[in-house]
Amino acid sequence: MLKCTVHQQPHLITYFMPSNLKLPIESLKLNVDLTGFKHSETPRLYNSILGQPRAQSALEFGVAMPNPGYNIFVMGEPGLGRLTMITDHLYATAQSLPAPSSYAYVDNFDNSREPVAIELPAEYGQVFSKDVEKLIDNLLATFPASFESPAYQQKKSAIERDFNQSYNYAIDLVDKKAQAFNIALFRESESITFAPIRNKKSLNEDQFMQLPQPERETFHQQVEELEEYLSEVLLELPQWRRSMVEKTRQLDNDTVSLAIEPLFAELNDKYQNIDDVITYLSEIKKNLGNTIADYLMPGKSLESRDTITKSQILSEQYAPNILVDNKLESGAPVIYEPHPIYQNLFGRIEYVSDQGALVTNYRRICAGSLHKANGGYLILDAEKLLTYPFVWEGLKRALQSGRIEIESPYSEQLGINTVTLKPEVIPLNVKVILVGSRDIYYLLEELDNEFNEMFRILADFDDHIPLTDESIQGFAMLMLNQAADSGAQPLTHAAIESLIEHSCRLSENQHQFSAHIKDSLDIIAEANLFCKKANHSKIDRSHIAQALAAREYRNGRLSQAILEEMLEGTILIDTEGEAIGKVNGLTVLEIGGSSFGAPARITTTVFPGSRGIVDIEREAELGQAIHSKGVMILTGYLGHSYAQQFPLAISASIAIEQSYGDIDGDSAALAELCCLISALTRTPIKQAFAVTGSVNQYGEVQAVGGVNEKIEGYFRLCRARGLNGEHAAIIPAANKRNLMLKQEVIDAVAQGLFAIYAVSNVNETLNLLTGQLAGELDSEGFYPENSINFKAIFRLKEISDMATDDDKEEGA
Repeated sequence: MLKCTVHQQPHLITYFMPSNLKLPIESLKLNVDLTGFKHSETPRLYNSILGQPRAQSALEFGVAMPNPGYNIFVMGEPGLGRLTMITDHLYATAQSLPAPSSYAYVDNFDNSREPVAIELPAEYGQVFSKDVEKLIDNLLATFPASFESPAYQQKKSAIERDFNQSYNYAIDLVDKKAQAFNIALFRESESITFAPIRNKKSLNEDQFMQLPQPERETFHQQVEELEEYLSEVLLELPQWRRSMVEKTRQLDNDTVSLAIEPLFAELNDKYQNIDDVITYLSEIKKNLGNTIADYLMPGKSLESRDTITKSQILSEQYAPNILVDNKLESGAPVIYEPHPIYQNLFGRIEYVSDQGALVTNYRRICAGSLHKANGGYLILDAEKLLTYPFVWEGLKRALQSGRIEIESPYSEQLGINTVTLKPEVIPLNVKVILVGSRDIYYLLEELDNEFNEMFRILADFDDHIPLTDESIQGFAMLMLNQAADSGAQPLTHAAIESLIEHSCRLSENQHQFSAHIKDSLDIIAEANLFCKKANHSKIDRSHIAQALAAREYRNGRLSQAILEEMLEGTILIDTEGEAIGKVNGLTVLEIGGSSFGAPARITTTVFPGSRGIVDIEREAELGQAIHSKGVMILTGYLGHSYAQQFPLAISASIAIEQSYGDIDGDSAALAELCCLISALTRTPIKQAFAVTGSVNQYGEVQAVGGVNEKIEGYFRLCRARGLNGEHAAIIPAANKRNLMLKQEVIDAVAQGLFAIYAVSNVNETLNLLTGQLAGELDSEGFYPENSINFKAIFRLKEISDMATDDDKEEGA
């Protein structure tokens, strides 16, 4: 067996800490150098999606696929700049595509509750609307003037004269017979009265009453006879009147047709290749006769009103409601709907109150985002889409049927019986791009069996972007473009280098930067403020540093409060000396949208028994699943490393002291294991060290997250108490690539006041924490005598024997 010198006091055992575990300064942070990078004062646009070749390939394929069902789901976490990148990419693609048709709704003269949809070429919507407005103006100028022309008046007078001649001839016959009876006939308008004649004068009522009774009776008999005769001669009067009305109506129609023919001839020539418009103009011509007769004939109700009022009334009846009018130079539309409620997506019908009743017409139909994006691309937020009722089912129905139907899904549920419209459906040809998180994608995939049929393309955005020359170039151009577009001062090379380094810190990786581009763009805006305050012409590294420091200060109240409690002794953390069963763990506290590192004391007690390792956090229901798993692994490690020749019997308790909230993650497992071995072997741990790392059952140290925040949190405490060159942090060797430490930590390491060690296994950690030999198995399977592992086996064997003796005594 390997031997080591043992003195009378075990804590005086010395062991030289391996220097190869200490990390050099250059490995603590990636330093970006853009010396060879060149850019102009007016940076070119960076057209591709930065660092997302997989997502870009999927997006390009989905956009190019004309078949139905190849809609796109863009998957990724918020803050990746997905929406901006996708919108820019689609705009560039849409410019090369033809502009889709425009659409309008017009009145259905046969059934006003079912407005008719008209398809027009791009840019023809407003043109057609203005042409109809001009037509209305011409109609108002033409009527009722056309009915006041001499030709019309002569023809109308002739019709009336024919009627009057027939009527007068019949009355003359009755008058002659009345004269024979010595009775006078009087015509007042259309009424006829009779009066007796005496002495060649007609008698009035008083004179008539003075006549003898026989004469009065004779007069009444004669009048009855005359009235019967009048009825006979006027028997055809209704027919004469109908004939006059029909002739007048025909004259009016002929006059209208003659007057409007030139007005429509020009429109028919202009729109001869647009079938829907030609059909609608034909329907207007058919309906105009009634409209003019009702409103624009001499003596009608509208004649006394001003021209504006007349124009408004006719516009409500004939002017098209332009739903969408696409521009030729704009190409295919790219629409983002930020608030996808049902009405905003599918369109709505507005109402007005008319004497307490809600009324509407085709002019109050409003377009939705589907109408605006028809023939192009519609971008929607998946989470918002699923939040609002009826929207998801309505979208699927529209995509499956290939048409847009405007309706109100709330009417039935609310019990509203308002008279509404049923507009003609419009053909739908749109590429829908849903933007959502991974959780939403997998949820839809699992719960909606139609989802994969309609969204066959997945554009998966990575959270990290590999650090290559191309990606650095793209990132730099994106930052320069953002500064130029936002009106910020130009960026120096050093500022871009600082932004790249910060992005690498966000991704916790020296070989890739974060895909959360928006954070970097926000920093530019914040740094620009400091640049302007300093009256500098360019944003430099110092301004970026100021922006980051100001952001940390704004969000640092809790971290400062915890640090002060540690310095005051409220939270117990030792940063010097040695202790058995105590170690400083490194943790990350996440509160709201901010996170920061802070050390936490981990303690362990060991005593005879067979209860196993008790996780106090789990027993108190504070430890979450992953943390509890990490503690359970400790038993596996003890059994594998120490209890191969005897049963493992141990009672131990592990606690993260002064923790009062939920604890999750297994990054404390390495510290907990070292603390457990310290308590088991009664070997003191140097309190100047702090540890983080996960561990498996074979003692291999595994990577953890938040390593930069953890180191910096411990560093702040040590600096506040005074750095003495013994303070150090221990991290997994697998986390070396994740180091992007602040300059203050690097400077302290360079001065020898602070150190960072990277370990691969438990033994290396124990060597550092205790300053003693952990010990490795020799060829015969034994640990060196008086090594930590040797003591652990000795102690566990001792406890196991005690448990065996107790079992024998109970059996006796």
